[in-house]
Amino acid sequence: MYRKPLLSPAALAPVLGRSVLALALLPLAACNTVVMNPSGDIARQQADLVTTSTLLMLLIIVPVILLTLLFAWRYRQSNKEATYTPDWDHSTKLELVIWGAPLMIIIALGAITWISTHKLDPYRALERLDESRPLPEGVKPLEVEVVALDWKWLFLYPEQGIATVNELAAPVDRPIRFKITASTVMNAFYIPALAGQIYAMPGMQTQLHAVINKPGAYEGFSSNFSGDGFSHMRFQFHGLSDADFQAWVAKNKQEGGELSRAVYQQLEQPSEKEPVRRYARVADGLYDAILNRCVDSAKMCMGQMMAIDAAGGQGKGGVDGVSRKAWGQGEKSFVTAQCTPANAEQFLPAATAARQD
Repeated sequence: MYRKPLLSPAALAPVLGRSVLALALLPLAACNTVVMNPSGDIARQQADLVTTSTLLMLLIIVPVILLTLLFAWRYRQSNKEATYTPDWDHSTKLELVIWGAPLMIIIALGAITWISTHKLDPYRALERLDESRPLPEGVKPLEVEVVALDWKWLFLYPEQGIATVNELAAPVDRPIRFKITASTVMNAFYIPALAGQIYAMPGMQTQLHAVINKPGAYEGFSSNFSGDGFSHMRFQFHGLSDADFQAWVAKNKQEGGELSRAVYQQLEQPSEKEPVRRYARVADGLYDAILNRCVDSAKMCMGQMMAIDAAGGQGKGGVDGVSRKAWGQGEKSFVTAQCTPANAEQFLPAATAARQD
C-alpha cells in the first residue's frame, strides 16, 4: 500500500539544509568565543577591528566567488544561448570595476589600520572606560608589575605592597597599567578577555594599558612557546568590584609571607603546575632588580653597565677584579667587578696600582 510522504521534496530541502548546517557547526560547539566577545574595552575594540576588516575583504571575496560560479554555469558548453565573442579583449567599464573596487577597499583598510595602530597602542594611556563612558578625570591606574618565570607568572602590586603567583585581580572599570618583563626567555602575556598579547623579554620592559568592564574569572596564559612547562603556564584573572578587590588585597596580606630577594631566586627556578602563592610583603626595588638582571647582589645591574658605557667606559683602571675559569682545553679570563660612581672610592687604590703597572 502506497503512503504519501510526510514532506514533499520541496519542503524537505530546507530541513536537510538546516540539518547539514547544524552538523557542520557541531565541531565548533565547544569553542570559546572570548576573543570575539571579550569583557574588556581594548579587547572589544580589537575584536571590532577584526570584524570590520573581514567584512571589507568579503566585499571582494563574495562577489568574486559568486561571479565565478555564475560564469561557469552561464558559459557552460551545453548552453547554446550564451553570447559567443571569441575576439573580445577589453572593456573600460569592466576594468574600472575590477581595479577600482579593490583599490577603494585597500585604501579603507589602510586608513583603519593606521588609525587603530595609534589608537590601540598598548603603551598609550586609556581615554575611555568603554564606548559610552569617557575616563573620569583624576582616576589613577592600578599598576601591576608582571614577571614571566619558568614556568609561572609573578604579579607585583607596588601600591598595595603585595605579590602573587599565578593569580591576578583588578577592579572593574579601573584602568590597569601593566609593566611586563621576564626572568630568562621570551614569553607573551595574554588575557584574551582583556587585551591582545604583549611580549615579555628579559632585560626589557613592555607595557600594556587595559580595563576590564565585567566582573568574572578569566583565563590568562603565555602565548609564546618557552620550553617544557609552557603548556601549564596559565593563571586566573579576576575582575572584581572595588570592595571585593580590597578584600582580595587583605586576604593576600593575611595569608602571604615575604617575597625577599632570596625567596625570589628560589621562585625563579624552573617548575611546572605551580599553585597560587601569596606574598604580603615585597623586598624594596625587587622589580627593578629583576628588570636589570641583578637580583643576585653579586652581579652588576644593567643600568650601571649602561651608565658606565655612556660615560665612555673606564678602561683597565676601572676593572677591580679579573678571574679565570676552565674553557675548552684551556682557561678564559673574565671581569668580576667594576667600580661605579657609587663605590669608586673603595676601588681607588686598586685602580691607582693598575695605572702604575
